[in-house]
Amino acid sequence: QVQLVESGGGLVQPGESLRLSCAASGIIFSAYHMNWYRQAPGKQRELVATVTSNSSTNYADSVKGRFTISRDNAKNTVYLQMNSLKPEDTAVYYCNGKHRVFRRLDYWGQGTQVTVSS
Repeated sequence: QVQLVESGGGLVQPGESLRLSCAASGIIFSAYHMNWYRQAPGKQRELVATVTSNSSTNYADSVKGRFTISRDNAKNTVYLQMNSLKPEDTAVYYCNGKHRVFRRLDYWGQGTQVTVSS
C-alpha cells in the first residue's frame, strides 16, 4: 500500500519559516520525481516545487529564493523548507510522487495546512 504522509504545517507570522516533510512508503522512492503542490481557498492547485529522481530542482516563480525542496532517499522523505513566508503562501500543501518512467504511478498525500497570518 502506497502512502505519502505530510507533516510540519501550522500557523506562522509573515516572515517566519516552516519545514514540511513528506514520508513515503510502499514505493521505490528513488525512482520517483517528488513534487509539492498547494491549493488556496477558491484557487486551483498549483505546482510549487519539484525534485527529480536525480535531485534536480525546479520552483514556481512565486517561491524562488524563499523555498527549498530536497530529498533524502535513505529516509524516503522529501522536504520543503519555506522561508520568508507571506500571507499569500497560505494554502493546503500536498506531496506528490510521480514515477520517472511509468507516469500512471502517481500518488498524493492528504495535505497539510499552512497559514501565514499576523
